[in-house]
Amino acid sequence: MGWVEQIVSSINDVLWGPPLLFLIVGTGIYLTFRVLFIQIRLLPYSLKLAFSKQDKTSEGDISHFQALMTALAATVGTGNIVGVASAVIAGGPGAVFWMWFAAFFGMATKYAEAVLAVKYRVKNEKGEMSGGPMYYLEHGLKQKWLGVLFAIFGATAAFGIGNLVQSNSISGVMNSTFQIPTWITGIIITVFTALVILGGIKSIGRVTAIFVPVMALFYVICGLIILVMNADLVPSAVGLIFTDAFTGQAVAGGAIGTVIRWGVARGVFSNEAGLGSAPIAAAAAKTDMPARQALVSMTQVFIDTMIVCSITGITIVMADMYVTEKSDALTSLSFAHFLGPIGSIIVAIGLLLFAYSTIIGWSYYGEKCFTYLAKDSYVMYYRVVFVIAVFFGAVFKNDFVWGVADMLNGLMAVPNLIGLIGLSGVVVFESKRIIDKIKQEKKEKNISVSS
Repeated sequence: MGWVEQIVSSINDVLWGPPLLFLIVGTGIYLTFRVLFIQIRLLPYSLKLAFSKQDKTSEGDISHFQALMTALAATVGTGNIVGVASAVIAGGPGAVFWMWFAAFFGMATKYAEAVLAVKYRVKNEKGEMSGGPMYYLEHGLKQKWLGVLFAIFGATAAFGIGNLVQSNSISGVMNSTFQIPTWITGIIITVFTALVILGGIKSIGRVTAIFVPVMALFYVICGLIILVMNADLVPSAVGLIFTDAFTGQAVAGGAIGTVIRWGVARGVFSNEAGLGSAPIAAAAAKTDMPARQALVSMTQVFIDTMIVCSITGITIVMADMYVTEKSDALTSLSFAHFLGPIGSIIVAIGLLLFAYSTIIGWSYYGEKCFTYLAKDSYVMYYRVVFVIAVFFGAVFKNDFVWGVADMLNGLMAVPNLIGLIGLSGVVVFESKRIIDKIKQEKKEKNISVSS
């Protein structure tokens, strides 16, 4: 397998080098200007919309909130804990700033992805909604071959980044923290995965609507406790993040390029803006306008990076252990630095919940890519194989899978970004529609109140 690993590694060096990262962030910047900084203007409205009552008469399978939670289930994962740590280790504290930078423009990218996903979604044989890059590449851009490529990469990537590596992370942390044998953990998470995903998107939506908020709140609250208890250290840590972002002093030789590269790369891995995965969940939402669900989807990046990753990043910088500690355990050690042994347990539980939620979310992404290539009647076979793979991922460690997963994620991004740029005019049109609709709703509300 040595030569295969070398090939995969070489491909990843090219895929996740400056060109693709520039293309991902550049697309976000381009879309931000085209939609006139909608991520700033309508963020409060978007957050309110995500938690408001849904229009049950609109077409779709799940609510705005359930679609958001399904997407968050897939993106709020090990990247929020391990990914942030690796960014700081390789790029220094300044990498956190560049994660924020990528996320800000990534909100516009995520918004555009969801607009197009809902705009070009179709009903499958069971009457359920199917959408995502493969559909807007085929029906919007009129380039079916790009849609086929995306679907192949997505259906395969789901077994890597969305399954094997996640179940392995769970079994590993359960074994190291609580001495639970990997095979026992494998059986447990396989059963729980089967109970959720074999029921399809409605089952996934119901579970994630309850599970994800609890999961995220648990980690955020624990992180905020550390920040509040050590409030005197927060200003200096944030200040260091900003100054190091433009000096790279924490990196050997002051390599500012290294700081930017690792910050942007890990930011993209965390929130997945530009990869094309999350719009698959957005396409299932009940909504009367594409941009309405897109505004909700946009908040995913805000929650994932601006809130969850920020707590991890600031805590790591405050602990000041990134210079000597160069392992994935940096986040755990940083939490333990402030909370003692309970800190490591918090991170272990966080990894367990985050990784499991990623399995659930990516199972849906993978099956939708699979059914784009095959008949909907075959979807149960995909689900069964996906569930079985969870157990093998927990028992057999294979670092090679990480490399393949990274490669497939990068390959997913290329056709998706082509679609976003090529269909940006559609995004602008739908943005104008939703803004006019919001103005009309406010006008009617004011008239109703005054009368």
